[in-house]
Amino acid sequence: MHISELTLTNYRNYEKQHVTFENKVNVILGENAQGKTNIMEAIYVLALAKSHRTSRDKDLICWDQEYAKIEGRLQKANGPISMEVIISSKGKKVKVNRLEQRKLSEYIGTANVVMFAPEDLNLVKGSPQVRRRFIDMEIGQINPVYLHHLSKYQKILQQRNHLLRDLQKKRQDLTMLDVLTAQLIESAAKIIERRFQFLQFLQTWAQKVHHDISRGLEKLIIEYKPSVKVSESMDLSRIEGVLEDSFANVKEKEIMRGTSLVGPHRDDLGFLVNGKDVQTFGSQGQQRTTALSLKLAEIELIKAKVGEYPILLLDDVLSELDDYRQSHLLNTIQGKVQTFVTTTSVEGIDHETLNEAATYEVQQGAITKLK
Repeated sequence: MHISELTLTNYRNYEKQHVTFENKVNVILGENAQGKTNIMEAIYVLALAKSHRTSRDKDLICWDQEYAKIEGRLQKANGPISMEVIISSKGKKVKVNRLEQRKLSEYIGTANVVMFAPEDLNLVKGSPQVRRRFIDMEIGQINPVYLHHLSKYQKILQQRNHLLRDLQKKRQDLTMLDVLTAQLIESAAKIIERRFQFLQFLQTWAQKVHHDISRGLEKLIIEYKPSVKVSESMDLSRIEGVLEDSFANVKEKEIMRGTSLVGPHRDDLGFLVNGKDVQTFGSQGQQRTTALSLKLAEIELIKAKVGEYPILLLDDVLSELDDYRQSHLLNTIQGKVQTFVTTTSVEGIDHETLNEAATYEVQQGAITKLK
C-alpha cells in the first residue's frame, strides 16, 4: 500500500496544501520548525485517527481556525481508497470513500503505518507507558476489535477510579464498585489475551531482525510483564479468574489509595539480549538495536497479517543511528515499503536508496517537490 496524494486544510502550520508522493522513498528536507514533522504526523493521523505527539486533538488545528482536515488517497492491492479525518471542537469525523465511519474501529486498519522517531529509541529504556502505547497502537492496526476493548476498558477504569476516590473520602455501599470491577475484568482479560498473542508474533519477526543486525551474536527475547500472575497458556476464563482473585486481594488497598492497582494499564514489556535485561544492563547500542528490531519487525508482521507492507515514517531518526544501523534499515526497506524520511540534510547519508528517492522541500508551511 502507499499514499499517492495528501491534502491538508488548516492543519498545524499548513493552511492549504496538496502534494503527490511516489511509491518509493520520499525525502522531506527542511530546517527545524518549518513543518516537516507535521507532514509525518498528518499521515499518521490519517491512518490512526490520533497523533503520536499529542493527546489533545485541538493542537492539530491551525491557529484561529475552527477545524482541521486531512485527506489522503491510498493505493492498495485491490484498488484506490480515499480517506478523510476532520477535527473540530465538536469532535472527530472519519470517512472512507466519502462515507462516514460511525466507529473508529471500523476506520483504523484501512491504512497501516509504522512510525519511527527519535523518541522511539526510548522504547526500551523509557517508561512503561511508552511501551504500553507502542503495543496498543500496533495491535490496534491489525486487530481493530482490540481498540474497542481498550476504549471500553479505559472508560470503565476512569469511572472506577473516580468511585475509588469517593470511597477514599467517605466509606459507603460497595455494590457499584463490584459491578465496575466485573465489567473491568471482562475487558481486561480480552486485552491481556490479545497482547500475549501479538507479542508471540512480534518476537518471531524481531528475533530474526535482531540476529541479522547483531551479525548473529545476539538473541532477543520479548517478555510480557502483566500486573497479575497470568501466562500465555491460559484461556480467557482462567485469565478472568486470576483477575478476580487479584482485585479481591487489593480491594481494601485500592479504596485506601483511591486508584485501581492491577490491570492492563499497569502492564509492561521487558527485553532480554543473550539472557540479560537490556533496560538495565544493555549498552546504548544494544538498546538502539532492540528498538530498531522492533520497528522493522512491525513492518514484516503487518505484511504477514494484512497481506501488504505498511507505510514507513522515519521522522528525523537517521541522524540518531550510526552508519551500520542506518544501512541495515535502508537495505531492509529498499524496494518494498513506501517510506517518508524527514531530515535537515542528506549529506553524510550516502546510500543507494536515498540517491534514488523523490525529494521535497518544506519552508514555512509549504511543501514543494524538487526536480
